[in-house]
Amino acid sequence: MDTNDIKLTGMAAFVTGGGGGIGRASALCLADMGADVAVVDIIPERCEQMVAEIERRGGKALGLPVNVMEVGPLQDAVARAADAFGRMDVLVNNAGGVTRRPFLDLQEKNWRRHIDLNLISNLAATQAAVPVMIRGGRGGSVINVSSIEGSRAAPGYAVYAACKAGINNLTRTLALEFAEHGIRVNTIAPDFTRTSGTNGQFTGPIDESQWPPLSESALDSIRRRIPLGRTGLEEECGKVVAFLASSLASYVTGTIIPVDGGSWASSGWVRNANEDWVLPPEIAR
Repeated sequence: MDTNDIKLTGMAAFVTGGGGGIGRASALCLADMGADVAVVDIIPERCEQMVAEIERRGGKALGLPVNVMEVGPLQDAVARAADAFGRMDVLVNNAGGVTRRPFLDLQEKNWRRHIDLNLISNLAATQAAVPVMIRGGRGGSVINVSSIEGSRAAPGYAVYAACKAGINNLTRTLALEFAEHGIRVNTIAPDFTRTSGTNGQFTGPIDESQWPPLSESALDSIRRRIPLGRTGLEEECGKVVAFLASSLASYVTGTIIPVDGGSWASSGWVRNANEDWVLPPEIAR
């Protein structure tokens, strides 16, 4: 294997929700592999922080403070990034979010916010970025960030889960539509990943040392249901994103890759007190 296959030198990437969490880790991993990176985030300070961090590492970055729920400004941001870098090779559709609430308690504004944030932003960025890739004639890579909730029932997260299921199917469909242009489309599907967002820091610190620790009961629950026995790290998602952007994944398209410590594989099996894998209610025996 040629180690240059993992390098992204000379390539340009566009990452939505790139100021924190999985988006931040993805942007940093792409930059570390040599890509120029446009970071889109609704919080201007996070854009500035990311540009400074990528430049500190020797990379080139562009910060674009944009609300991804606004289609026009998001597509304008894609055009600005393409103009600044002279090309577009990688699109990471990471922006998203959810608040847990029973479906019957949701109002229309709640549906639309979930759909605009988690699905429409993906459609808008993809429709703007892919024509740039096609004009460049070098192919490209679209990488979506879905969730394990797109492949299983998710009580309390109905609209979010529906959006993520839509992203999974969109991935497979667009992989076929864009294949003739050498553009690959793939998705990563994390389960519980320790990020600033999952720790309630939606606008605050992204430094893990400032997050509250998980309770013992939460840690025990995670250990019982996730085969690898721990939460995911945002960098672990970022590394898979970098792989999918690279030549190492040149024959990979239309895939949904779980980055979940084995949660999708376990599919309801949990560890009991004897460390045996069982299906509830056997766990109580």
